[in-house]
Amino acid sequence: MNESLAENLIAAARRHPERPALRLDDTAITYAELDEATARLAGLLLARGLEPGDRVGIMLPNVPEFAVAYYGVLRAGGVVVPMNVLLKQREVAFYLGDAQAKLVFAWHAMAQETIEGAAQAGAECLVVEPSEFARLLATTQPASEIAERAAGDTAVILYTSGTTGRPKGAQLTHANLSVNADVSRALFSLQAEDVVLGALPLFHAFGQTCGLNTAVAAGASLALIPRFDPGHALEVIERRRVTVFEGVPTMYAALLHHPERDRFDVGALRMCVSGGAALAVELLREFERTFGCVILEGYGLSETSPVACFNHPDRERKPGSIGTPIEGVEMKLVDLQRRDSAPGEVGEIAIRGHNVMTGYWNRPEATAEAIDPDGWFYSGDMARLDGDGFYFIVDRKKELIIRGGYNVYPREIEEVLYEHPAVREAAVIGVPHADLGEEVAAAVAVREGMHVTESEIREFVKTNVAAYKYPRQVWFVDELPKGPTGKVLKREIQPPVAAH
Repeated sequence: MNESLAENLIAAARRHPERPALRLDDTAITYAELDEATARLAGLLLARGLEPGDRVGIMLPNVPEFAVAYYGVLRAGGVVVPMNVLLKQREVAFYLGDAQAKLVFAWHAMAQETIEGAAQAGAECLVVEPSEFARLLATTQPASEIAERAAGDTAVILYTSGTTGRPKGAQLTHANLSVNADVSRALFSLQAEDVVLGALPLFHAFGQTCGLNTAVAAGASLALIPRFDPGHALEVIERRRVTVFEGVPTMYAALLHHPERDRFDVGALRMCVSGGAALAVELLREFERTFGCVILEGYGLSETSPVACFNHPDRERKPGSIGTPIEGVEMKLVDLQRRDSAPGEVGEIAIRGHNVMTGYWNRPEATAEAIDPDGWFYSGDMARLDGDGFYFIVDRKKELIIRGGYNVYPREIEEVLYEHPAVREAAVIGVPHADLGEEVAAAVAVREGMHVTESEIREFVKTNVAAYKYPRQVWFVDELPKGPTGKVLKREIQPPVAAH
């Protein structure tokens, strides 16, 4: 039996060939058309020598071509490496080089960084411009069969990073993703008649599983938005009669506070799904009052496919809680020695089940540190458990910055800062921001006898990392605060009031 995740698309195309699978503006792609396009893309890859298990980068925004490339790679037996379209050359080169990718699909409007990064990594770069891409597929012989894949074979490598070191590739299997999509479909009561708003980035675990894969598993329609804008999102919700909205807290705040919110008819919305960061209880309540629909808040990580824990529609919901573990998944809290936490005490979340990755790509030591011999994955996130079995996040990974739903890892930015010739030492922290939740900030000590401005530091980092990562706030210090071992004490770093 073929366990490929692509089988979900074949089944949906068989059941609902004429139903729209994807919409973007006035374009609609039916399930039959998506099935055909992915078969042709698989044929294209096989003609170029793709072997089962070969890695292929996908660096596309939320456009139909993402789904074509994603399922096409899977049909050919390849492994998808989704990448943020905002990545710069050095980041592209690292992702493709680390994954040993043979090829990467790059969006035409922002292809230069990908082309240069791919060249550096020795990967072929295929630039995707919609009309040319369609012509290329039309002249390609479709693959007649889906490559045979086992449940435990890797389907996707999602790059994530702790607060130290370079990004690590979480290996998610066909079973990880298929089961997670199926559980999510049941959790959201998703039917073929539903329309899901595809505003979450498809390269991210949340958008990929809860948006694309879950919609396809249900035979539902995914209405894509390449870049989130609250006014455009409200217009699409009204025009497409969107029934399910999935977003991060900053998206909920943007929709709620849009000045022309009341002129849009959002009456078709029946359910909203929130993840990526904690949703403020007051925001949840006000949104539900205003939009007349239920918000289900949940929790997960790239390493858990991503859904691990959720508030359930048919049970009590607790505002401020991430709910209870999903079907087939166990969770517990542990102390610093990874022993079960005492009742009522805050502990680290550990997760075990069908959703846990097989490990980090080519990182056996990191894998052994994250997953114990009994299959428990240690998240690094701290939570408490109430008497009813509901989990409440207390603190994210200590140094992780969550800027508008995107994870920014200080160590990565610090490494770039240290490449500047004038920087002696630097520390990156998150500072509160009214709209984004957190903003990236950097304290910098300059080498003796050298001069550099805040704007020069900002621009230096900006040219080397994705736009959401560079520090908007920069200030200079004589020394960074340190403990007795010389370790920088980030908790003691405070930005000056006038920092900008």
